[in-house]
Amino acid sequence: MDYDYREAMKLSNQLCFPLYAAARSVVNLYTPYLKPFGLTYTQYIVFLALWERDGVSVGELCGRLMLDNGTLSPLLKKMQEAGYVERTRSAGDDRVVVVTLTEKGRALQEKAKDVPREVGGCVALSPEKAGALYALLYELLGNINNDERKNEHEDGI
Repeated sequence: MDYDYREAMKLSNQLCFPLYAAARSVVNLYTPYLKPFGLTYTQYIVFLALWERDGVSVGELCGRLMLDNGTLSPLLKKMQEAGYVERTRSAGDDRVVVVTLTEKGRALQEKAKDVPREVGGCVALSPEKAGALYALLYELLGNINNDERKNEHEDGI
């Protein structure tokens, strides 16, 4: 059978569209729960990463959050201005910037502790379906990241 580009180009046949729409919808669920803390979703995921492991380099945060430095650096600057984090040069390598939570940043974890439960209650997926979706999304991300690394090596990068 020949490739039918008209069929392939239907919005209803695009994997990217339901992923995009679902991601936007889920991220928007966080807004009313983060607003009282004055946080954006992206700031919240930075906190999640730092609450899990504090005192990490900007590069490590970029990797864990799958964000580029150009997105993360201005965000960290705002978080520092708000008194939540400190950014310091590494003693071992002054090219490396280390991000550390302040007391105010650590205290926010207790205040925001109900956010995952509240948002989870809005999603309306069984624990089994949520787990399956989680696994599939990380499998997809792994496949995409492996293909990107393969292409970088093939391109001589």
